Order: sequence, then structure tokens, then C-alpha cells
Amino acid sequence: MKYKIAIIGFGTVGQGFAEILDEKGNWFKEKYGLDFNVVAISDPIKGSVYAEQGLDLTKILSLTKETGKIDSYSEGIKGLDSIHTITDTNANVIIESSPTNIETGDPGITHIKTALNNKKHVITTNKGPVALAYRELAKLADENGVFFKFEGTVISGTPALNLGLETLAGTKIQEIKGILNGTTNYILTEMERGKTYDEVLKEAQRLGYAEAKPDADVEGWDALAKVLILGNVIMESNLKVKDVDRTGITGITLQDIQQAKSENKRYKLIGKVRKENGEIKASVSPEKLDIEDSLAQVNGVLNALTFVTDELQEVTIVGPGAGRRETGFSLLTDLLNIHRLIEKS
Repeated sequence: MKYKIAIIGFGTVGQGFAEILDEKGNWFKEKYGLDFNVVAISDPIKGSVYAEQGLDLTKILSLTKETGKIDSYSEGIKGLDSIHTITDTNANVIIESSPTNIETGDPGITHIKTALNNKKHVITTNKGPVALAYRELAKLADENGVFFKFEGTVISGTPALNLGLETLAGTKIQEIKGILNGTTNYILTEMERGKTYDEVLKEAQRLGYAEAKPDADVEGWDALAKVLILGNVIMESNLKVKDVDRTGITGITLQDIQQAKSENKRYKLIGKVRKENGEIKASVSPEKLDIEDSLAQVNGVLNALTFVTDELQEVTIVGPGAGRRETGFSLLTDLLNIHRLIEKS
């Protein structure tokens, strides 16, 4: 099968994915038999282009770097919006990498529904649709005989979902807990070195770790979305936003950090989903962890996730939770998994 790919949203993640395909495409075909073309890209700011036989990714990436636009590409059809790029092109795999909206899930939910209803496989890094509408979207994919994959929605390219769903299959998972946001982990790490919250936040914004309006990170909304995904996908719950007890890190002072240090403890923003008296409970909140705890050892912008299981007790995975190539890699992981499943069928 030849995979004809359309990328919806050509920001950092979409470009990271395109770079990986451009640089390593021949190797993917040789090693895995993955035969593909990127036939369309649509972005509300950078423009859109569709070429039935495939786009030259080297040229596309060069144009993006030089001009911030792709609609000056010399060939193909220009001007298709995201929906028409999904419905009116020959793409059979849709990469959905538009910005996350945890309030409504759109435009991601609409993009994904449109693609699935048109019997096209979907791979997304967009947390909103999976956090808010996972069951509906998974059912729609099943009804249309296509795949819906979203590894990159939890810890970027670090394989959190695949670990829980596939590698740990056969264990009973009682709890999943972890550091799910690199920005807050960086802030707490630097505060332990004596800097105030305000100082570190400004530094995080300068380094690109935090947005100008950092509420999604520091108030725990990003971690909340990931907790919903872990709970609803791996632990088969039906959690809603209102079911997650959420507290961010804005109330943590330098004095709190120093007091924890004197107790041989360390603050981390922990997202958690657990089985409790037959129910699934979920939370996001700062916790004082013993310094020997595996999660307490994870500093800087790294993320980590611990699965508490019956057979293996605690299994912890640590890795980058964001980044251009790292999140782009998650899209590749899902594409290769779809390829393997199709090859076996």
C-alpha cells in the first residue's frame, strides 16, 4: 500500500514530521517497506498546496523557512482549506497537528471526524479531541474500517500509550502517575536552585518552554488533558474535564520548595489516574515526593510516567515531552504501526 499523506497544520510539529520524512524516507522504505508521498499540506497561516503525485518536501521546508509560506510552491493546487484538503484530495492518511483546544476540541475534532467519515486513517498530536471525544472518535474509526492513532498526545515521541496498551498488556494497571508537563517541571527544578517563580517563568518564556500566556502549563490544564487521555484510553474510564481535581503550581513559593528540600523531598506537578474502590479517580496537583522516588529524580523539561501494575509493580518511562522532532517522531511511530497492522491483515 502507498500512503498518501495530508498534513493539517504545518507548525512546529508538522514541520518536524516533514523533516523526518524528508531526511529518512528512503531508509523507511528500505527497512520497513513504508512507501509514501506527502500529497497535501494545509495551514491557516502558511497556506495550502496539493499535488496528486506528491510534494517535494525539501522545497516545502525551504519555502517555509525563507518566507513563512508554502503557497508559493511552484506546482499543485493552492487555496484549499483544511476540510477540503481532507475531503477533496487523494490522501488516505491525515496528519492532524492543529493547535490544542481543551475547551471545545475544535478545529481538531471536526478535522478528525471529517477524515474518518471519508474512510481515511488519522494520526494526531492534538490533545483536545482525544481528551474530550476519544470514545466517539474511536467508534467512528471502527465503523469506517480505518485507524485512529494518537501516541504523541501524552509525552510527545516517548511511547507512553504504546507502553500501557501493548507492552504492558496482560498486567492489571492500578495507577498511572507522572510528570506530564515539561514547563512546570523546569520551573520547579530551577526554583529548587534558589530562583523565584516569577524569575524562572520569565526565563522559561525566553527559552521557549513557556508561552506568553502560560496558564495551560502552570495551572495544570495541559497535564489535565493528558490525564484524561491516559484514563479513558488505557484504563477504559469515561472521565470528563470536571472529574479531574486540578491544582497548578502558581501557589508554590520558594519557601515551600526550600522546606521540602530540608525534609529530603522535592515538589513535582503530578498527573494521576487510579482505581479506587471500584472507581477511576483522576487528579493534577503539586506533590512533595521523597527524593528517592523515581519521579523525583526527573528534572528540567523531561517528562516521566509510572505504571503501577500487578505483575511488574512499578514501571517508569522517562523522555522528552515536547519538541519539534520529538513530537514529529510520534507521528512517524503511529504511521509505522498502521503500516504493520495493514501488512498483517
